[in-house]
Amino acid sequence: MKVHFIGIGGIGLSALARFLNFDGHEISGSDVKSSPITKELEKEGIKVCCPQEAKNIKDEFDLVIYSAAVTDENPELMESRLKQIRTLSRKEALPIILDDKKNYCVAGAHGKSTTTAILASILKSSALIGAISKDFGSNFRYVSDLVAFEADESDASFLLSNPYCSIVTNAEPEHMEYYNYDYDKFFQAYETFINLGKKIVVNGEDEYIQKLNINENAVKLYPSIDIKNITYLLKDNQPYTKFELLDLGHFEIWGFGYHIAVDGSLAILAALNELDIETIRKNISSYKGIKKRFDVVQSNEQFVVIDDYAHHPTEIKATMNAVLEYDKLKKMSKKVVIWQPHKYSRTIDNLEGFKRCFDGCDELVILPIWTVAGEKKVEIDFAKEFAKYNPIFAHSIQTTQGKIQLISDNKVIKVYEDGLIVGVGAGDITYQLRH
Repeated sequence: MKVHFIGIGGIGLSALARFLNFDGHEISGSDVKSSPITKELEKEGIKVCCPQEAKNIKDEFDLVIYSAAVTDENPELMESRLKQIRTLSRKEALPIILDDKKNYCVAGAHGKSTTTAILASILKSSALIGAISKDFGSNFRYVSDLVAFEADESDASFLLSNPYCSIVTNAEPEHMEYYNYDYDKFFQAYETFINLGKKIVVNGEDEYIQKLNINENAVKLYPSIDIKNITYLLKDNQPYTKFELLDLGHFEIWGFGYHIAVDGSLAILAALNELDIETIRKNISSYKGIKKRFDVVQSNEQFVVIDDYAHHPTEIKATMNAVLEYDKLKKMSKKVVIWQPHKYSRTIDNLEGFKRCFDGCDELVILPIWTVAGEKKVEIDFAKEFAKYNPIFAHSIQTTQGKIQLISDNKVIKVYEDGLIVGVGAGDITYQLRH
């Protein structure tokens, strides 16, 4: 098939495009502007057009797949429909892509990217992840019909992922705007997804999963009982977590924190459907983390910079716990968090959680909210709401080797040359930290 992707630069859609490309289809795509992802796709032989224009839609296309961010007014989507080319949303396209595969599908409000990436490293399988695995340097890998897939609850598309094994890290309410803030509808979606799997692995201690009616044959992890003797260590300034799981022995996984032990344990229990425990123990060493998840982008004895995608209070709290553990071993001069809030809706919906999740940092820097197209602006008095942290406000940051500068009104207002600096957020802060 000749398949065109509208919004191909997105982390999720680009993985699907790569998957179909390696599956033998002729792939093209477009996005609003060029990005590191679109440039990588072009290197892989996929034609990418920027910007999006009606002329990019060719008569010979068999299928056009578009991202959730694409509206009915998009010129390429309009042209595709005028030409009567079959058009599918990312959600609608999943059955075509995954229908004949043996899919290990991981869902959850938090930890699904990490769990999926760990699982892909253990299984040595194909992978479709909403992040870049540093094991294989991509959000995608095509190996076989055995697939580790990051399933998305934000638009209920996980219901179309055809799971052989359903894996759920937690079911904390998130993306409630899609479900019209109907919690019954939200939890019913999770319950349906879980029970679609022939095999099921879930976090049995998650308070939300406990409310669901789950097949009695499900494997349930009880972290407080099943995971023991957690310790942390550094290797060349890289973080590792060691722990015991049930009667399966010791495991060592890249990353810091209790949540890493939990995510890793879920991946291990799922992988037991395919591999023996010693192979799992060996293969898990291939996992080197994922880009933007406690990602150490600079380090020396006095100065460490970490990039983390955490953009929800629960995620940021987990990151802060990892920061504190890292500091115990490294003993840095100070702990600075640079936070770029992500979306007005998420910030206001979780404001009370955000006000509590930065405990433990010595300084909090707040950048402007990263917004998405069409989002309604909400006035938030950050100085008042976050007064207990005495926050520093900056418009942007500039990063060089061994230095981070805070910029406000085109002036440098503060420079960091020592300490543990952690950037959190789902916007462009990752690029600010790396340039």
